Amino acid sequence: MSETGTQTVRFVRDTMLPEAAPPASQSGAVKWLRENLFSGWLNTILTILGALVLFQILRGLVPWFAHSVWNAQTLGECRQIIAETWGEGARGACLAVVRDRWTQWTFGFYPAHLYWRPVLALVLLFAALAPILFSAVPRRLMAFSALFPFVGYWLLWGGTIWTPVVALAGFVVGYAVWRGMAKRNALAAVLLAVAAALVWWLFLAGPVERALAGVAPLALESVRSSSFGGFVLALTIGVSAISLSLPLGIMLALGRQSDMFLIKTLSVCFIEFIRGVPLITLLFTASLLLNYFLPPGTNFDIILRVIIMVTLFAAAYIAEVIRGGLAALPRGQYEAADALGLDYFQAQRLIVLPQALKISIPGIVSTFIGLFKDTTLVVFVGLLDPLKGITDAVRASTDWKGIYWEPYIFVGFIFFLFCFGMSRYSMYLERRLKRDHR
Repeated sequence: MSETGTQTVRFVRDTMLPEAAPPASQSGAVKWLRENLFSGWLNTILTILGALVLFQILRGLVPWFAHSVWNAQTLGECRQIIAETWGEGARGACLAVVRDRWTQWTFGFYPAHLYWRPVLALVLLFAALAPILFSAVPRRLMAFSALFPFVGYWLLWGGTIWTPVVALAGFVVGYAVWRGMAKRNALAAVLLAVAAALVWWLFLAGPVERALAGVAPLALESVRSSSFGGFVLALTIGVSAISLSLPLGIMLALGRQSDMFLIKTLSVCFIEFIRGVPLITLLFTASLLLNYFLPPGTNFDIILRVIIMVTLFAAAYIAEVIRGGLAALPRGQYEAADALGLDYFQAQRLIVLPQALKISIPGIVSTFIGLFKDTTLVVFVGLLDPLKGITDAVRASTDWKGIYWEPYIFVGFIFFLFCFGMSRYSMYLERRLKRDHR
């Protein structure tokens, strides 16, 4: 409004002012650069130093990859192609080794005419993981997820089909005993179920398997564990150890939090002992010392021994991660479970563990990623992992003798894809469960 003499004239605008663009320094890329890279003198110096380091790295890597060769049979032929194409003294990546030996990195020394079996096992693995990892997949497919370990074992190792069948029957026997005793005493039901399964596996499984094999000899060609290698070996050990270590870690975490002195003491001793011993020591124990404690003539598969040790190692670390999640829960959650009249197992299944596991997702996935990368340590017990065992075999061949960086870059890239995928899935799971509720 404006004043004229002693009178006041009121003015109301009847049209909107056109929308003005924000200042250039407060929008778009300029704003992002100011806030993230040049927000202060220290940040500016670090940005410039980082850019210089990145420039030096790319100045060597870009021409090296730009001069790469994918079609060659030997290292000498590869270097000859680089010299003829880009001149004498030019350097380039001889990625033809990947094209020439990718089956060896993937399957190790698995028989070539049986490659379809690990490929089929991998496809079925993704199908089995789908209902576990993604809520949109029908839950009824979980039955296949439970059967996959036995199907996968039969596909990879072969032999009679009755070996995985009688192994599965042990779980069926244990479950039947648990269902029959669960309403009377939950703890006694669990102990009796475990005892029944062990009796089946130790004393009854062998005779039943031989009898069934005599009646119906259904079998695939057997493959020795020494033929395993490359990423087939890494995935077999990694997936098995990840799948087994999570439930075992949960039990150890609950045992460490238990009020029962014996269970708590055993859990604490196991966790602290495993966490205090390097994984390589446990692998040597599985490879060398374990045979001294077995009956003469016992054939205990080396890959199975490694899986057991890696599982125990990972379970101890997962137990501590989950214990942190349990400790982070407010005491009121436990009191609420008591107020609802829930027993211990119901309270853990319905209230405590779901919240503790959501809190522990980052730590659990980090342990899984470290576990998958640690599968490369099996080279020290005579198994051909992709990073050292297979790569050394490739570099020792006369065709590729002298090659260095390309095999390690290829194997590292494949490991990065698997580990990055696990990391992204954990972020997706955190968003879906809305951990922070903000």
